[in-house]
Amino acid sequence: MKFQVSSNLDLNPEDVMGLLTMDGVNGELGPFVHMTAPPEWSSKAIFEWPTGKVLFSSWILLFGIFPIDRHNFFLQSVDRQLGFAEKSSSLTNKSWHHRRSIDRSGASYRVTDTVEFQCRLPLLSYILAPVYRFIFKHRHKVLRLYYGGSAS
Repeated sequence: MKFQVSSNLDLNPEDVMGLLTMDGVNGELGPFVHMTAPPEWSSKAIFEWPTGKVLFSSWILLFGIFPIDRHNFFLQSVDRQLGFAEKSSSLTNKSWHHRRSIDRSGASYRVTDTVEFQCRLPLLSYILAPVYRFIFKHRHKVLRLYYGGSAS
């Protein structure tokens, strides 16, 4: 299954870095979901993380408390200004491809999250797809509230 969510955000160039940190990710996900990370990774911006290998496993916590999945982070590529491509897996998902593209458009930035996933139990994809879409729409709503901008 595949979906995409985009927003036009009123970012400054230095704000782009905030989109590429675990604190930024958890700020977008809250209060519904929280992702754990070892201290050596949570304190680094994603663009400082190495690519091409599994970096760590993260608990996905519902409301920051209840473990609902275990996610293995694998970054394919990271660019300070353009975003990242992640190709991970989890207990639930055989494959999880998440690409965040950051494109400058005049005075604003268009941020697009493209997610493609395959559940280990194929029928589960039909149940989780609306949940994942909701979470990413929520993430973009948080981004628009924080930075200003509009859905696109």
